[in-house]
Formats: sequence, C-alpha cells, structure tokens
Amino acid sequence: MDKERFELGLKQRKATLGDAYVSKVLDQADDFSRPFQEAMTEWCWGFGWGDPAIDPKTRSLMNLAMIGALGKMHEWETHCRGALTNGCSAEEIRAACHVIGIYCGVPQAMECFRVARKVLEEAGKI
Repeated sequence: MDKERFELGLKQRKATLGDAYVSKVLDQADDFSRPFQEAMTEWCWGFGWGDPAIDPKTRSLMNLAMIGALGKMHEWETHCRGALTNGCSAEEIRAACHVIGIYCGVPQAMECFRVARKVLEEAGKI
C-alpha cells in the first residue's frame, strides 16, 4: 500500500462523506473486509478523487450519473449526500437525475429522484 496515497484518499473520503461515516466504515472493517476498504481508500479516493484535474463538485455529479446508471441506490444515496457536501445544489442534482433518465431510462431516474428527495429533505434543501 502507498501510505501517502492512502492518507490523501482518507482525507478526500472524509471531506466528501464526513468523518463520522468514514470512521464508522473503517472501524467496522474486519479481516475479511479491511483489505478492500484500504485498497478502495487508496485507489478510489487517493488516486481518483485525489487528482486535482477535476474539482470535487464536478466529480460528485459524475459519480451520481455513473452510480445511477449502475442502479446502485445505496451508494447513490451516500454520494448524493456527498454531492451536497461538495457544493452541488438541488437543481444540479435534479439535472443529474435528468441525465440518468435520458441515458439509462425513466425507471432508473425515478429511483434516483426518490432517493434525492429523501436526501434533500433531510438536508433542508427542498
């Protein structure tokens, strides 16, 4: 493991998803899941999110579109909260749902809208 890239990833992950969420996930990791959590933190968050070529807000919108396309709604909800943390507005999240509808179909967009409404209501954004 590249310790420097892991630390960058940990910083990026906490900045987007929150210290409490990330600490809980890492604290709950056991011998079975810890290697994946460490690799994901280093690679996804250190290498991917650590690349300054794309700002966090844009990266969040990209993630919403891609995760929405995959239909991974638990992760979509987590990243919808992260998108708010990274400065995305309700209007930008709505636009991401529109893109999902155009390229992935109306049923998937409906799922994203349901989850977005929950997250946005909890955050007091709608």
